[in-house]
Amino acid sequence: MKNFSFANPVKIIFGKDTIKEIANEIPKGSKVLVTYGGGSIKKNGVFDQVSKALSGYERYEFAGIEPNPHYETCMKAARLIKEKGVDFVLAVGGGSVIDATKFIVMAACFEDGDPWQVMERKATIKKALPFGSILTLAATGSEMNSGAVITKAATQEKIAFNSPLVFPQFSVLDPTTTYTLPSKQTSNGIVDTFVHVAEQYLTHSKEDTLLQDYMAEAVLKTLIIEGPKALKDPHSYDVRANLMWASTWGLNGWIAKGVDEDWATHMIGHEITAFYGVDHGQTLAIVLPGVMEILREQKAKKIIRMGKEVFGINESSDEAAINKTIKAVEDFFESLDIKTHLSEYGLGEEAVEKISKRLNDRGWKLGECQNITGDVAKKILETRR
Repeated sequence: MKNFSFANPVKIIFGKDTIKEIANEIPKGSKVLVTYGGGSIKKNGVFDQVSKALSGYERYEFAGIEPNPHYETCMKAARLIKEKGVDFVLAVGGGSVIDATKFIVMAACFEDGDPWQVMERKATIKKALPFGSILTLAATGSEMNSGAVITKAATQEKIAFNSPLVFPQFSVLDPTTTYTLPSKQTSNGIVDTFVHVAEQYLTHSKEDTLLQDYMAEAVLKTLIIEGPKALKDPHSYDVRANLMWASTWGLNGWIAKGVDEDWATHMIGHEITAFYGVDHGQTLAIVLPGVMEILREQKAKKIIRMGKEVFGINESSDEAAINKTIKAVEDFFESLDIKTHLSEYGLGEEAVEKISKRLNDRGWKLGECQNITGDVAKKILETRR
């Protein structure tokens, strides 16, 4: 196991009827900006609960945050914060709203020019406003981590950033807020969580990290058991609770400690979204089986372990075990009605070439061994045509 240091300061408030507790977490007298997306929280009762809890605060709203939050939109919110003197932000929504809010609270305090410099690794975050979140979509784990992904529409770039200054101070996880989600969003969220775990688990396995392996497998098995149930019975509290907590654990840092991490699937998937607008979860379902196929020798030990421990696959031949495990992952995504090939989204060779060129132009080397170049990404995507 690798050496590590770890601290996660996020307070989790979990369960039914817990939104009202935000009044105990936000300092009295704060000027609060509520950030949210397309307005579904005004239809499912969440907004009313938030408004009641914030009745004693000076409050402003910023709506319209996109599913892949745009830098341009975030900057509008940052300007509103400065204009109104906001000193606390409350993100109400899924990972996109929370990710956007992380950028917003940083951008509102950024004094060295364009905050996009942080995304380009040309500047560091020195200060950010405090914020909390109310989660309404189980997927990204952003509610309990310090990372975010932002899209710059003008240049078709989708880039991640991370800073301990943008951990939420608290996150409310009420599983009932996910009851009315469209089935596609539920499915995308399950795939996103699955791939988050895979990125920290399916590596070259040079380290002995037995506890982290078991923890990762527990999350994966929970998704496989509960995911299909959520599509059949979206109002099952126990199912929604298990999925919500699984998604938080998929990327709250615990299973990543002491292990090697991959993240190539996400980086390649981000380019598919940036260029073609394909849902994030859908891009991951396309790319992960391809990564497993092209990197099968490098990741053989962990792929075989996943097959046995997660899918119950037992084969005398390593090759057969790997083949069946890759197929099992693909079949699981398909069972959630998430397509796993580029052609099913109307994409072909042009997309493969465009993404490969961008990665090569950036000089990126992805994966736990830093051996996935644009040319290797091309091979990965060609398996998904």
